[in-house]
Amino acid sequence: MAQTSFEKGPSPVPYHREKDFLERMRGNWDLLLFCLPGMIFTIIYHYIPIYGVQIAFRNYKPKKGIWGSDWVGLKNFTRFFHSADWFVLVRNTLVLSLYSLAAGFPVAVILALMLNSFRFKKYRKVIQAVTYAPNFISTIVMCGMLLLFLSPRVGVVNNLIRAFGGNTINFMAEISMWRHIYVWSGVWQGMGWSSVIYFAALAGVSPEYHEAAIVDGATKFQRVLHIDLPFLAPTMTMLLIMNMGSILSVGFEKAYALQNDLNLPVSDIIATYTYRYGIIKSDISYSSAVGLMNSVVNSILLITVNYITGKLSDNALF
Repeated sequence: MAQTSFEKGPSPVPYHREKDFLERMRGNWDLLLFCLPGMIFTIIYHYIPIYGVQIAFRNYKPKKGIWGSDWVGLKNFTRFFHSADWFVLVRNTLVLSLYSLAAGFPVAVILALMLNSFRFKKYRKVIQAVTYAPNFISTIVMCGMLLLFLSPRVGVVNNLIRAFGGNTINFMAEISMWRHIYVWSGVWQGMGWSSVIYFAALAGVSPEYHEAAIVDGATKFQRVLHIDLPFLAPTMTMLLIMNMGSILSVGFEKAYALQNDLNLPVSDIIATYTYRYGIIKSDISYSSAVGLMNSVVNSILLITVNYITGKLSDNALF
């Protein structure tokens, strides 16, 4: 009897059966070979050093080595939280990091939006070059420039203040000014480079959206608000998650180079504290414990923010 169209026949056999992981790797060995140098670099410099994390749980003595040093468990961690410095260090680190994020994040977005809306491409390239240039100044050179410009005796800023009849200001000794100097000099140095990824994302916006909005009578601000910003939202979300994952990892070099005894109450952060105890005072186990605690908190923040963002906007790193 012939089979009708309503009767189920045998299920079709797929032409390509699903390959397992090893078979797929065998079929794409050239791509694997291309990724091999990066994998080797990551394993050597990021995974093998994890072996030394146990120093934070030992009373490390260089003569005895890692395995020969006495195991002390969480003693180094409790020592940090029982010290009088831990709250000040965490507060200073959080304030600097959140201040830098709040100041630098929107500036880079605004710069990218302004450059994207700029009509004259020739002048836009000049503006891009001028804003990108400070990123190639090394951190130590940048700190030297700040110390020179803000010097009480020979600094350009203080010379202008005296020329207008004001009194000399020792900027690096003023606790109320140090954070602003640190953050806004960083914003000036990095805003051009930070805007590159946003500018690249805006390049993918189809001109048809803007043309349709112009026909409907939308102003330039309305087009930025309702076309450009929605296209930037996924990129902004990803970068925000990554920045939150390093919220306690404020750069050591700049803070240490601008630090002195007078501004220490606001400039002493976790990174400079671990350097002082680990290198200067040779208390390696204690500084390792503080650094490990810092990394664990950053990891927790990264996972938490990524989870919340994924639930709210469906944009997440993983």
